[in-house]
Amino acid sequence: MSATRRQILARTGALGAGIAFSGSLTELFTGTATAQSMGQRGYGPLVPDPDGLLDLPRGFRYRVLSREGDPLHSGEGKVPSNCDGMAAFPGSPGHRGGTHLVRNHENRTNSRQAVPRVRELTYDPGGEGGCTALALDRDNKVLSQRVAIAGTSTNCAGGPTPWNTWLTCEETELRAGEENYTKDHGFIFEVDPYDPRRTGAVPLTAMGRFQHEAIAVDPGTGIVYETEDAFEKPFGLFYRFLPEKPMGGRGSLRAGGRLQALRVPGVPDLSTIQRPGTTFDHVAWVDVPDPLARETPIRFQDFGPQGITHAQKLEGCYWGGSCVYFISSFAHRDAGSAADHYGQVWKYDPKKRRLTQVVVFGPDSDLQLPGESPDNICLAPSGGLMVCEDGEGAQHVFGLTRRGEVYAMARGRQNIGTPQKPEWGEFAGVTFSPDHRTMYVNCYTPGTTFAVTGPWHH
Repeated sequence: MSATRRQILARTGALGAGIAFSGSLTELFTGTATAQSMGQRGYGPLVPDPDGLLDLPRGFRYRVLSREGDPLHSGEGKVPSNCDGMAAFPGSPGHRGGTHLVRNHENRTNSRQAVPRVRELTYDPGGEGGCTALALDRDNKVLSQRVAIAGTSTNCAGGPTPWNTWLTCEETELRAGEENYTKDHGFIFEVDPYDPRRTGAVPLTAMGRFQHEAIAVDPGTGIVYETEDAFEKPFGLFYRFLPEKPMGGRGSLRAGGRLQALRVPGVPDLSTIQRPGTTFDHVAWVDVPDPLARETPIRFQDFGPQGITHAQKLEGCYWGGSCVYFISSFAHRDAGSAADHYGQVWKYDPKKRRLTQVVVFGPDSDLQLPGESPDNICLAPSGGLMVCEDGEGAQHVFGLTRRGEVYAMARGRQNIGTPQKPEWGEFAGVTFSPDHRTMYVNCYTPGTTFAVTGPWHH
């Protein structure tokens, strides 16, 4: 399961700066497939790639699956720009042992390469974002590559469902008549990785219209948790969606449901809580007055005299064990937050209705991240996390062990003679195949998808 977009670790503001944390990193992996130990030295030093694309540790190798501007196998057009959030699904019965990928394209307007508009899969002809779907065999040979949804905007992150579909999230609130759009945006869409025409391009309006980031689904109840990455104060909210047809499978979220926002009594801003282990019992969930935000964005709406709880940069969201985890990537007073931090990890236990702060990152610590501006992450099958970097200079995928030790897993190409200006943009969408044999990761720009194989369990 992936938790995306500047999560767990946050912007440090300086190359090589340390990030302090307090709390338990082990807690982040409790009850997941990654709750096992791993060697503390990573996989060894990176070996320069003779082809100048991707440096990896000895014993690992990569394959370029897809590159921006190349023809799609379907003949629908070209591979779109800005490859972002992504998820991997088991191969369909006809591709035993293979993998299906669904990949977001965070295109706004005037993108270098828009997602091709395909009949029955296009929401708004004015939108240039969307998703593409790749089918791979067990050796990561691309069997097909096609448009999965088109005509959306700013498809940043999302999350998988227990019934093996992808919920792609629009990180925007632009409306019909703004820029080139003919319809309102800011919705979640369901995408079938095996046959996108079965899901089409239908906005799940009951799940709210706001600047969506990521989602996580409770596999027992079907409740969907959602984060909001609002760019300005008042900052975003943490939501849950109670579906009319819980665990109903593909298409069931169209039946609607109730959208609620988290209220922590006496805490209008989560940034003020900076003591790991702090627990709030019996937090409240408040119905959203107008989920479609017809007149007023949800975070501005009237939630009653007790108000609602906000947080800056609510981004990553994933399910682990019996709880949902969500992340505030950073908070800055000069941007309007009530306090400063470099990242918070929160855990919500639905059965106990209990919210707990797990980890806080700060400026002085033993946890050293060699780069800056970490972005997408995922839980790695051999223990720990994989973290995508988004900053200046060379771009990396870093590994983070359960003990907080950081190692370089991959490095992208740089321009010759300009080492501080990467030729390749940030990494994004890191995820593992269901059999744990392959790590898939995107280069955001120019849009490229890699498959990395090697001794992951070594």
